[in-house]
Amino acid sequence: MNDLRDKYIQAIANAVDESTLEEVRLAAVGKKGEVSLKMRELGKMSPEERQVAGPALNALKDEINSALAAKRAALADAALDERLRTEWLDVTLPSRPARQGSIHPISQVTEEVTAIFADMGFGVAEGPRIDSDWYNFDALNIPGHHPARAEMDTFYMHRAEGDNRPPHVLRTHTSPVQIRTMEKTGAPVRVICPGGVYRADFDQTHTPMFHQVEGLAIDKDISMANLKWVLEEFVKAYFEVDNVELRFRASHFPFTEPSAEVDIRCSWAGGQLKVGEGDDWLEILGSGMVHPKVLQAGGIDPNEWQGFAFGMGIDRIAMLKYGIPDLRAFFNSDLRWLRHYGFAALDVPTLHGGLSR
Repeated sequence: MNDLRDKYIQAIANAVDESTLEEVRLAAVGKKGEVSLKMRELGKMSPEERQVAGPALNALKDEINSALAAKRAALADAALDERLRTEWLDVTLPSRPARQGSIHPISQVTEEVTAIFADMGFGVAEGPRIDSDWYNFDALNIPGHHPARAEMDTFYMHRAEGDNRPPHVLRTHTSPVQIRTMEKTGAPVRVICPGGVYRADFDQTHTPMFHQVEGLAIDKDISMANLKWVLEEFVKAYFEVDNVELRFRASHFPFTEPSAEVDIRCSWAGGQLKVGEGDDWLEILGSGMVHPKVLQAGGIDPNEWQGFAFGMGIDRIAMLKYGIPDLRAFFNSDLRWLRHYGFAALDVPTLHGGLSR
């Protein structure tokens, strides 16, 4: 026993690395190690011999295992010390520039629009992207025979056979949020409703999913004059020009009466859009006075309250302001495009600091 102990305690002490230490462990207490073989011989001993040899072998095995654990910890500490000695960092060296992400133009323009209308007292309202056809069509005075309700234009949700719930659609505009806001807050109200919408269309200027922002203002003495002023202030702030000329053209929308398309005076000199000058006109949004039936659907008495509404495509005004030629590129996740048209994370749009820097 003493010879075995001295042999392996010395071998453990002399081990210089983990692999050598493992060889010593296997030779001593492995399945075929000397101590393990000695313990197998206990069955051949007499009870008197076993009473003496058994505790001695167990004590030897425990001592060797303890020595192995201590040596293993010492080797690990030595390896860490060597690593810390050889690995170092000069903190006075300049850091490598980290690759930074960018804010998508849709997100940036949404923030710009929100900042402009917030300065005019408009809150922000949001609603579900999947909504019932009542909120999406009926409450907005869109009749059942209207082309917008056809499956070739609108994405309808699948209904199982026997499902009696009203049909649901991927909302085709953010106008359902206006109805929900009127139901929730009543009048007076002044909000914008930005968000994603869906229509079955796809080309250079249309995608199945795009983004809109709609505005709603309801009070007792609101008129088209108020609407024109709000839109003029928005266009001046958004395109960052001092003067702008708006033109209303009579149109028809089921949810407004009267309805008007809004054009802005501009020029395309050199292929670049310049707002507020030139002899060209550019249509940017639709607007009008809220139809009495829409007010009723929102729980507001049209004999007491009136208001205006407007809507525009966020993607489209982003293309106009930042010279983006193809709407489909907004959704391609091309990193080169995002680095070119993206915005710095800290480029937060404010009216006093500038919308785009």
